[in-house]
Amino acid sequence: MPPCWPDTGVAPAPALTLGRVALVLLAGFAQAASLAWPWSLPDASFDLLGLRPGQPVWWLQLLALGGLAWLLESARQAGHASAASKTHWRRNWRLGALWGCLFSTAWLIGSFGWTYVAMHTYAGLPSWLAALAVLALAALLALYYTAICGLFVALAPVNRAFAAIVFASLWLLAELARGIWWTGFGWGAAGYSHVEGPLAGYAPWLGVYGLCALAAWLAMSLVQIVAPDASWRQRAITLAAALGLLALPQLQRLDGADSAGSSGRLAVTLLQGNIPQNEKFEPGSGVPLALQWYAEQLTHSRTALVISPETALPVLPQQLPPAYWRALQLRFASGQQAALIGTPLGNAQDGYTNSVVGLKPGQSQPWRYDKHHLVPFGEFIPPMFKWFTAMMNIPLGDFNRGAPRQAPFEWQGQRLSPNICVEDLYSEELGLLFSEPAQAPTILVNVSNLAWFGNGWAMDQHLQIARLRALEFARPLVLATNTGLTAIVDHRGRVTHALARNTRGALVGEVEGRTGVTPYAWWVSRYGLWPLWLLALAVVGLGTRSGLRKRPSSEPRSC
Repeated sequence: MPPCWPDTGVAPAPALTLGRVALVLLAGFAQAASLAWPWSLPDASFDLLGLRPGQPVWWLQLLALGGLAWLLESARQAGHASAASKTHWRRNWRLGALWGCLFSTAWLIGSFGWTYVAMHTYAGLPSWLAALAVLALAALLALYYTAICGLFVALAPVNRAFAAIVFASLWLLAELARGIWWTGFGWGAAGYSHVEGPLAGYAPWLGVYGLCALAAWLAMSLVQIVAPDASWRQRAITLAAALGLLALPQLQRLDGADSAGSSGRLAVTLLQGNIPQNEKFEPGSGVPLALQWYAEQLTHSRTALVISPETALPVLPQQLPPAYWRALQLRFASGQQAALIGTPLGNAQDGYTNSVVGLKPGQSQPWRYDKHHLVPFGEFIPPMFKWFTAMMNIPLGDFNRGAPRQAPFEWQGQRLSPNICVEDLYSEELGLLFSEPAQAPTILVNVSNLAWFGNGWAMDQHLQIARLRALEFARPLVLATNTGLTAIVDHRGRVTHALARNTRGALVGEVEGRTGVTPYAWWVSRYGLWPLWLLALAVVGLGTRSGLRKRPSSEPRSC
């Protein structure tokens, strides 16, 4: 027999109106903006709110996701109301799925809409096709969030406190799936907005995905606190839990930075050639300019280590002018200086790699790092998409993969582990470097060429990603880029030195290497992200089991 539904006093779910559609789309774009605020505001008072260009805005992320949580909670509560029937239940979960789809599509377009520049301006795709490709990618990745929002409305438990935990677990599953499946593309994950917020102290323990779950729980809890039918006791308990979560890192240091020791300081020079992307691989313009400028900087640098960006030398060593490569090797064959140089390697027979070459005194062969996590379409061609890449003008678009874990470049008491381009987005892969603490890197190095994406949000977003990696592993991270942002980030995630974007120059500074292993580095190096997967699935399983018992099977009878 169908159950009698308790009367919670909640009205049916909000209808699909233009105003609510606008609200959820605006909330999605606000979440994208929270990763790195994209606008300069004339009133200086906005600085007090953290609304500074390029900076993360943690409270905006919570409010943005809270807007989605409000719509979902309204639909969920309506599903448990006395007037609910099987018809209403279907309508409510479909509405929840729609809210999730609209929110996440807007958020993801706002997060990586700059890929349009790479595809249209530099790869030569027609504007309509490039825009369609951005929309298609965002909509495809939004399916994860569409599914979990529909599932939350349909099957989350009646108990509000448990429902908030279930929502956080579902959100965590969606973020994990987006960041890992199909090579993964977790750019713009909610946790990156909290690199400067009160949740940042949890990064060395839980990593970015843990921050995503905490942020989702807080967003849903905010909605439950202001719910008009919530009792004062419910509000007080939820508020105390939320404030405790925010205050704990400040009351008891959780960042793990002081548990690591110093491995000494290293003077570095980071080169930013600012070679225009439309000229970078042109033999009559960008190539000779790059070869001349980087050779001069490598020759005249006076710091212990000089680092060039990704593909700073934009041609293969065998294509370089006579004696060019030999001169660089001789430059660092003796003395107290070393270099890390971004360049492609390989040949047509063995294949090509996107690599970093290390030169230092006393070595018989140059050290090298080959990029492992390749970018679809830019560095490898997915099956059945050769027609798509054939329309784009991207040089060397099909690389071989390097090994998942490669030996660090050891120099002056430091172990430096490079990663290339968006490889620093995948913290679970960088975590493999910490499986043997005695060989773990003391300094992380990222070399990139973000000129593909113009002078947009990508540079600022990439810097925030690097800052969170520094927090997770309690390691400094230096970034050498073609056009920006070239910077030195210390082991606490603070930017200590930075070079102006879209300028040609060398950033000189000191970086302090660190030893020790954070809790996150310890468990992710051994178990990957499986602990988060299993915990989230267990919570969702318990929650949906409870929700299934409340699911209407037919029209309700009168009680």
